[in-house]
Amino acid sequence: MQPAIFAEGISKSFKTGFFGPRKQVLHNVDLEVSPGAIFGILGPNGAGKTTLISILATLLRPDAGQARVLGLDVVQDAGRLRERVNLAASGAHFLWCLTVEENLRFYGRLYGLGGRALVAKVEELLELFELQPHRRVTFERLSTGLKQRLALAKALINTPELLFLDEPTTGLDPEMSRHLRGEILRLNRDAGLTILLTTHNLREAEMLCGEVAFLKEGRLLARGTMPELQERLGLGDHVSLFFRDGAAAVDYGQLPGVLTYNLQDNRVDLRVDRGEERLAAILEAVSQPPGQVIKVRLQEVDLAEIYHEITH
Repeated sequence: MQPAIFAEGISKSFKTGFFGPRKQVLHNVDLEVSPGAIFGILGPNGAGKTTLISILATLLRPDAGQARVLGLDVVQDAGRLRERVNLAASGAHFLWCLTVEENLRFYGRLYGLGGRALVAKVEELLELFELQPHRRVTFERLSTGLKQRLALAKALINTPELLFLDEPTTGLDPEMSRHLRGEILRLNRDAGLTILLTTHNLREAEMLCGEVAFLKEGRLLARGTMPELQERLGLGDHVSLFFRDGAAAVDYGQLPGVLTYNLQDNRVDLRVDRGEERLAAILEAVSQPPGQVIKVRLQEVDLAEIYHEITH
């Protein structure tokens, strides 16, 4: 099965001012995304995330390299590809004098929808993003959050096979962000929609993405699933053991999965490769006699820790 996205050696630069030098934004980026995946592109501001997603969505041409999305070349087959993908970006801009409903109808017609099919699709999206009360409000009068909801509704107007989301929850309140994340997962699960997203919200990436890639200064530093990245970086889960009368007299460095440890009075802090899997064996080794361990704390490595390790 061919990848949903395959990019190789993608580079892009922009001029800085009329007479200024060119600034390199992307440096030989390789990327592969499987069909049906939710894949996250993470990195600090200015890392090149939006430029990369714009190239893959056919909005920009790369200076070098090649990319195929859904088996189509993003330059040579751009017209055909645009029929099968869509994009929602933060800071959405629409025709300011048209209402929410009119904007959706307008974009639906651009994708070839008409008649009852267009009416049904617009009603479906108004309901999905809770835009019915605002259907006759012009774009210029919408709040930032409502503008973002409209952008997301527009992105589904053509029932895309692959959806690009650039900071999808920017400007949304917590409840609508939760609703949107649930809808992203539902679309991925029920419709098999492949989704490539950028986000600064690492907790959001953890909830949504099966795999992530990290960009910094235009270079792809690492990619993989959470367990793969954790193992590659040597990052372990945090396990703290609290004892009643001093720590058990065992060699903690030899316990299953322990990477490092620190003893302090009645407490031992461990770094463990797979904390949840290893915990039972560790407790068995340190619980002689029974009752000495009075408290256990397990904190799994999160994406924020991996992000910091890779980008600093």
